[in-house]
Amino acid sequence: MTMAPTKYLLSVYGVEDAPVPTAEEMQRAFAAVDAFNGQLQEKGAWVFAGGLCPPDTATVVSMSEGQVMTTDGPFAESREHLGGFWVIQAADLDEALEWSRQASVACANPVEVRPFQSDV
Repeated sequence: MTMAPTKYLLSVYGVEDAPVPTAEEMQRAFAAVDAFNGQLQEKGAWVFAGGLCPPDTATVVSMSEGQVMTTDGPFAESREHLGGFWVIQAADLDEALEWSRQASVACANPVEVRPFQSDV
């Protein structure tokens, strides 16, 4: 019996006070990420990916005392923030970690790997 691939979230993290990349560095990163995305698609690991706007564009929606409230800004006050992500499918954690190594090189940022909960 063949096990279905597990979906993993590869989260790209940036640091608020990190030096801003030059235009040339950004173009290299964009090209590297495009190539990485192509590899994911070619190998059948691609599910979905996206980059996010800066944390100061976030709106938090929460429930408090029976009322739904919205507040501006990210949920957590932190120097680190989620900048983008991939959802991939991989046979196991080792394969997901290999993809995350390549993702980290491509985007030049740390990448956290997390499996999705099982559908069963």
